[in-house]
Amino acid sequence: MTTEVLILSLVFLFAINTPIAVAIGVASLLTILIQGDFSMMMVVQRMFGGTDSFHLMAVPLFMFTGTIMEAGGISRRIIDFANSLVGWLPGGLAAVTVVSAMFFAGISGSAAADAAAVGAVLIPAMKKSGYESDFAAAVLASGGSIGVIIPPSIPMIIFGFLTGASIGRLFAAGILPGILIGISLIAVATLISRRRGYAATTGFLLTEVWRTFKRAILALGAPVIILGGILFGIFTATESAAVAVVYALIVGMLIYRKIKPKDLVPLFISGAITSSIVMFIIATASVFSWIAAIEDIPARLAGTLLGMTTNPVALLLLINLVLLIAGTFVETTASLILLVPMITAMLPSLGIDIIQLGVIVVTNLAIGMLTPPMGICLIVSCSISGDTLGAISRRVLPFLGILIIDLMIITFYPPLTMWLAGLVAK
Repeated sequence: MTTEVLILSLVFLFAINTPIAVAIGVASLLTILIQGDFSMMMVVQRMFGGTDSFHLMAVPLFMFTGTIMEAGGISRRIIDFANSLVGWLPGGLAAVTVVSAMFFAGISGSAAADAAAVGAVLIPAMKKSGYESDFAAAVLASGGSIGVIIPPSIPMIIFGFLTGASIGRLFAAGILPGILIGISLIAVATLISRRRGYAATTGFLLTEVWRTFKRAILALGAPVIILGGILFGIFTATESAAVAVVYALIVGMLIYRKIKPKDLVPLFISGAITSSIVMFIIATASVFSWIAAIEDIPARLAGTLLGMTTNPVALLLLINLVLLIAGTFVETTASLILLVPMITAMLPSLGIDIIQLGVIVVTNLAIGMLTPPMGICLIVSCSISGDTLGAISRRVLPFLGILIIDLMIITFYPPLTMWLAGLVAK
């Protein structure tokens, strides 16, 4: 009875469009009240315990880094550098959008933040250059999804927190898949642009690449510090996030001088509000996960899938299908906390490393950011371009197709994820 109340109330609350954190919290509270064996104080304790983690400290720190770097005037410098690299391709601005999103992915760890930072500059530029508005928005949404695959990645931090997997190794494992996805999205955008006659924005000149690189080098320093520090064992993921915040403040205040002392309080408030949304979801989902563990729901669901097949290939395909559906209807953080316990229960039957599994999970949920109704990257793109969700959803289909192909490569070709991860100490 308890399991049915928990799941049915959650599904009902999602169906009536209740905010994710509230839906999970209310479903959990209702279940505890009906079950009657636990004090309500346990809810508070579980919410606090769910967020009281050294690893999770990286989440607000990475998000705050993105807020500071954006306020510090890095967008234009990174976009100019991206333009010098790929602006010569047909539909140059579309390729620039994807490459810029890849660079921003190495700063904030948030797909929505990356899409907003890039789209604010490039969607108006693409419209002005004759690109159809819904195509420009679809390119932005697709590129934004890379934000949670190329490290730092907030979903990878949460996966590591839930499973005990090394966050440093997860970060390293996401680099090559992120590059693969970026290149494939550029290829699709270029093919579509060639067919529609969208022109290049510039020729390829090494002198221009060098000039724009010099202007952007400090802006690109944050991902170098984050990844370099982790890969060489200088600091943990959480420590790298703290170092990145300090670096961003130095660059924004003392070098670019775009941030004034009076701007700090609003920046801190903005960073706190943004990160509190994620942390509130984690807090309420921790209560949900606690109840699910008591009821043995993850093991039972895993048993259901294992009852369908024990073939590792078929199981991986089933898991991908479940995650793709979940990513379509449930917010990323909630999906992780609700589904990862079930998936890791099947790990011995899958025949893959938990690090590869983490990248598979995050890639699936990144694809979910492009599908309505919960596609956060689509929603951000709509808000910038002014197009309807339906119009952009149709334009994003070719990009979804190539992302599914990339997902299959990531799933069934372990060296893509495990080569760099193997260089990081466990």
